Amino acid sequence: MTVDEVGLAMGISRPKAYELTEREGFPCIRVGRRKVIPVDGFRRWLEAQTAPPVPAGAGAQARRS
Repeated sequence: MTVDEVGLAMGISRPKAYELTEREGFPCIRVGRRKVIPVDGFRRWLEAQTAPPVPAGAGAQARRS
């Protein structure tokens, strides 16, 4: 995906999309001066951002049940 396509998919402006590509953990590959975002990586990143947080200690309680 291009940065513009990411912006359209997320409903954000082009400058915000470029800002997003600088975030740690965001899947962005540099090809020369261009920034390219792998579709599968973008989907995984997006899912991780929208997943509800797991409460502290919830994992330990689930194992005991």
